[in-house]
Amino acid sequence: MRAGSPRTLREMNDRAAIEALLRNGPLTRAELEAAIGLSKPATAQLLTRLEQDNLVGKAGERAGGGRGPRAQLWAVNGGLAHVAAVDLTPQVADFVVADVAGAVLAEYRVQLPVAEDADVVGSFGQALRRVTKAAGMQLDDLANVVIGAQGAFDPRTGLLSSAPHIPGWLGFNVPARLSDELGVTVKIENDVNLVAVEEMTVGNAQDVDDFVLVWLSEGVGGAVVIGRRLLRGATGGGGEIDWMRVPDPATVDTGDSWPAAGARFGNLVDSSAITRLAKAHGISADNGWDAVAQARRIAHHGFLDDLARRVASGVASLVAVADPQLILLCGETSRAGGDEFAGIVAGKLHELVLPRTPVGVASVQGNAVRAGALQSALATAREDVFGVVTPTLLGPRRSAGEQAPSPTE
Repeated sequence: MRAGSPRTLREMNDRAAIEALLRNGPLTRAELEAAIGLSKPATAQLLTRLEQDNLVGKAGERAGGGRGPRAQLWAVNGGLAHVAAVDLTPQVADFVVADVAGAVLAEYRVQLPVAEDADVVGSFGQALRRVTKAAGMQLDDLANVVIGAQGAFDPRTGLLSSAPHIPGWLGFNVPARLSDELGVTVKIENDVNLVAVEEMTVGNAQDVDDFVLVWLSEGVGGAVVIGRRLLRGATGGGGEIDWMRVPDPATVDTGDSWPAAGARFGNLVDSSAITRLAKAHGISADNGWDAVAQARRIAHHGFLDDLARRVASGVASLVAVADPQLILLCGETSRAGGDEFAGIVAGKLHELVLPRTPVGVASVQGNAVRAGALQSALATAREDVFGVVTPTLLGPRRSAGEQAPSPTE
């Protein structure tokens, strides 16, 4: 193995320092020295070099434990780039603008029209301009925008599918149209995939290479991560577990009539299906998470067991194929069930498959879709500005509709 040139080694050390500052926030020289393993003189030279290049700057001081001098803090220059992230649902669009260091500059929540004949691009642009203005900038100051949406996104065509709840966003190349009309690079990603990104960044999957995320709420969704990369699939349908056909293992009659091919998994564990299952067990609830919360309060194990059987029947197929290290349940229903319900699902799952895959609950609080979209937008901007690559969080750099190279190219 040949030793790297001094220039290459400096670039590697610079990237390592920027990664440490992005990950940990402002650090003193001594803290940065410990984080990247350089000597005191080398770290001091590195900081001088990065400051001259305007990549980092002084960020106040940290008080010492005694009467000694206060230590200078260093931070990444967040003003080098700015990004926006959006959680797009029929009820509300949740916008955020942040600098490249991750500092949130402005937020905006608004209900946007999503009907088939609505001007969805125009209304989206107005909302994005408003939140960008609140952050003190214009649209062309944004490095990129990432949207999380409930549906499957085909990167070959730019089309959304499996999204009847936002019909106005169907039938056109979403990122290409938005990018052209707004003058800023726009990407779109499945909402549950973005929750998985957030779990990998700050949640229970930080140290996990392979895992499956199962979203249980009003609707049903999933994300599959292999080797810390999202499995999007050839048409963007990777993780769309809603459409799997599985038998109904419930022990009570819910009044549903499933086809011979089996029920659609989403029709077994979405909110309305859970309320019907709860009613068959004598529990009256307004939605799925309320039913689960009630069952936990009164220790109704019959209902919880039946629901866990249904969840496990769908998850079993993913475990049999992918053999992940971890299953994470997320969404309102999963949060209502907590670790207790996750444990019941694990027990039912282990009756169906050989791997003893643990089942847990996603830990990220708040709007995890928007947070994941922000992480994805930041990852792209940081690669462009600093050369800091986070492969897990980056989507395909190929634009929608652009043909992939053939195997011979």
